[in-house]
Amino acid sequence: MTTKTAADTAVVYPETDGMPLPDGEYQAPIYVRILSALRTYLKNIPGAHVNGNTFIYYIEGNPRRSVSPDCYVVFGLSEAALESLSLQGNNTYLLWEVGKAPDFVLEIGSKSTADVDLGRKRDLYAELGVSEYWRYDASGGNFYGEPLVGEYLVDGEYRRLALNHEAGSIVWGRSDVLNLVLQWEAGRLRFYDPVEDKWLLSHEEEHVARVSAEERAGAERAARVSAEERAGVERAARVSAEERAGAERAARVSAETRIAELEAALRRLRGE
Repeated sequence: MTTKTAADTAVVYPETDGMPLPDGEYQAPIYVRILSALRTYLKNIPGAHVNGNTFIYYIEGNPRRSVSPDCYVVFGLSEAALESLSLQGNNTYLLWEVGKAPDFVLEIGSKSTADVDLGRKRDLYAELGVSEYWRYDASGGNFYGEPLVGEYLVDGEYRRLALNHEAGSIVWGRSDVLNLVLQWEAGRLRFYDPVEDKWLLSHEEEHVARVSAEERAGAERAARVSAEERAGVERAARVSAEERAGAERAARVSAETRIAELEAALRRLRGE
């Protein structure tokens, strides 16, 4: 929890409200995968910060005025702002200390949160100046009425981003803030990097991919060694066969020479 002093009065900004996360069992695996992918993608970007399921306090001195996005990204933070977030243990986001609202917010649809995401939270994000607000519904529309929605802020109001609908129930659109494509397919949200021409992977997925690549490389090395060993055996067999053929030729020549010598000796004995 974060404690600040205002007018000689200690103000406590709790890290949690003590209540279990709504629909946490449903949302948690999705949330972890999304945050991990974005953190991996932005880990080397100076001034970038990725977090979620934490309280953003937006009025100094009033701990009752907070909002908790499922996922948010903020860019261009100063060293002081990043240090402030680090000191807070990444569990609270004090808007007046950080200096700006998140640039990107993503909410994950669920039964108990959908109405708030579509109403009060949407209005608040616009008021705070969140540049892009995305809503992802893994069910395909049971919570938000559609699988994926992206909105961008213009003059304090949100306007919908153009989304593409393809065969096979694929919906995708581009986030200018993240410079990524967000794609809904078969209930899963994926991020595509058009610059690197690749899909983003979470830390766990990267580990699996790396292990798989190492296993493939190991299998290829083993196959190469096995092929080289087979080639060596074949060369040895070929050399051995050539040596045997050479020995046979030498034996045949020796036998032919010996026969010629015996025939010559026989002719001499006969006086021929």
